[in-house]
Amino acid sequence: MSSISTLGAPMVPTIAIEQHVPLSTAQWVLTATLLAGAIAGPVLGRLGDGPRRRGAIQGALVGVFAGSVLAAVAPAFPLLLAGRALQGLGMGLMPLAIAVARDHLPAERMRSGIASLSITTSVGAGLGYPVTGVIAQHLDYRAGFWFAALLSAVALAVVTGVVPVGSSVPRRPLDVTGAALLCSGLAVVLLALSQGVAWGLTSAATLGCLGAGAVTLAAWIVQALRARHPLVDIRLIRNRAVLAANTTALLMGIGMYAVLSLVNLYTQVPAAAGYGFHLSLTATGLVLMPMSLGSITANRFASALVSRIGLNRVLPLGALVTGVDLVMLALWRDHVSVLVVGTFLLGTGVGAAYAVMPLLIVRHVPASETGSATSFNQVLRTVGGSVGSATISAIMLAYTPAGGDIPQDTAYTTALLVTATASFLGVIAAVVLPPRRSVVTTSRHGAVARGKGADTRSEGSEWGIVRRGSGQ
Repeated sequence: MSSISTLGAPMVPTIAIEQHVPLSTAQWVLTATLLAGAIAGPVLGRLGDGPRRRGAIQGALVGVFAGSVLAAVAPAFPLLLAGRALQGLGMGLMPLAIAVARDHLPAERMRSGIASLSITTSVGAGLGYPVTGVIAQHLDYRAGFWFAALLSAVALAVVTGVVPVGSSVPRRPLDVTGAALLCSGLAVVLLALSQGVAWGLTSAATLGCLGAGAVTLAAWIVQALRARHPLVDIRLIRNRAVLAANTTALLMGIGMYAVLSLVNLYTQVPAAAGYGFHLSLTATGLVLMPMSLGSITANRFASALVSRIGLNRVLPLGALVTGVDLVMLALWRDHVSVLVVGTFLLGTGVGAAYAVMPLLIVRHVPASETGSATSFNQVLRTVGGSVGSATISAIMLAYTPAGGDIPQDTAYTTALLVTATASFLGVIAAVVLPPRRSVVTTSRHGAVARGKGADTRSEGSEWGIVRRGSGQ
């Protein structure tokens, strides 16, 4: 599903030509998926925290399949856009998979299973670009959406045959009011971030959306603190370890999506610009593919490092590798081989950090909040990506000569240094925010939570993750 979320990026120019729409309009095939994923994530996360978990996963996959088919056969751009929005449901599936792993995997496999699931975002992105690059260059863009339909159909069959029907977590009512407030607030903010450059950063539309989104999200926070069964338990998010994971997710999302976008653009710049490599879509995809290898490698190293130095030290290490990589690319990118190394290191840094984020969250929230808490972390990664994309667009526009359509080489240097700053801020957040020790306490719902005071290693689990539920 992570590959499907990046499916439209290399195909935007082709879609613009074949659907007879401006390039700026065609960019909505990315924006629609992003918005739908951010909206669906918290709702699916909450639906997955209970006996409806498999049904929620199956429903989302059916939506992705239907969206893929609709996008493949759409005779008009609005229908294509609707299909891409349905595909965005797949972005909310990773937290549900983590909830399944926590509930059903044996203790000795739980950490590696959760870490592997968490890095699917970066692995899927690294694999998605070369696949869609080949499709966009050699086949009709509709073939890409048929490929997505095949992937989602296979995933649906696997889920139906493998994922257990029940859950040890009791059923709770869906917080419809909270869902409406959070989803609408996120949608408006992400809309402003993704379209701010096109509308104008100081335009009434951009500032109005940001203001409306801020007010709506503030109302959601108030409502969540008062609700008996909130969509996302704000009190758990205030836990310093969870806060560290969420803050780092937001800041690292900026760097990850920024590098993917910048390398994608830089490698395809025409030779007449005096920089870039004028590569084909297929070759560009191959330059980005090492990100997947880096993420897989980092997942293995992170598991070993957690046993030796702990979760709280692996998280800033991943953010540090990402920041250093961005600085390297800002100062030195004269050879394709450097970009290949850069994408590998990006996957290494992001993969290590993403692998431990859900472990920190799972370690400090009750089982009944696993899907909700991890889905909120996923939303913050998406928001970070939107901030990074908006920042890059603004920088590119500022460094593009009047009447031209290719930015100066300095634009890439500036953009990479700005996003590197965000990653280094993630290092600081990952070092400063987590508590050194924690104790088991009881939340307002009678669930287990942790606070400051005792070593979590005394809980009897190697990972500090305590299973909860019927008979556990």
